Amino acid sequence: MSEQELQVQEKQMVQQEGEATKPEKYFIPAVDIFEDEDKVTVVAEMPGVKTSGVDVALEDDVLTIRGHQEDDAPKEGRLLLQEYETGSYLRRFTVAETIDQDKIQATMTDGMLTVELPKAAPAKPRKIEVQAG
Repeated sequence: MSEQELQVQEKQMVQQEGEATKPEKYFIPAVDIFEDEDKVTVVAEMPGVKTSGVDVALEDDVLTIRGHQEDDAPKEGRLLLQEYETGSYLRRFTVAETIDQDKIQATMTDGMLTVELPKAAPAKPRKIEVQAG
């Protein structure tokens, strides 16, 4: 293995434009995007996020993925070391016209969000009958 394979990738924070109205950290979830003949699949890693904390929205051809993680820190005792930062996840993608936006589906399993973007059927050539006026 090379040194590059062994390096830890730190969580990246979302750079927000303007000022935030609430002091919440947003991280960029790591994603894999796959394409086949029928669909495009986006798999986003959001550890610690429950299904109830996920929001997937499509507006103006932009797919927005948000995940809110509950703070599971114990309420008793004192914190000695904290390496895992909690916060929310945010990622946006522009969706092509070839996606059937009405049939987009999302599932969340074990911190992995899978969003399936089915491709729209291409327009088929057809003969148009000319009628007498």
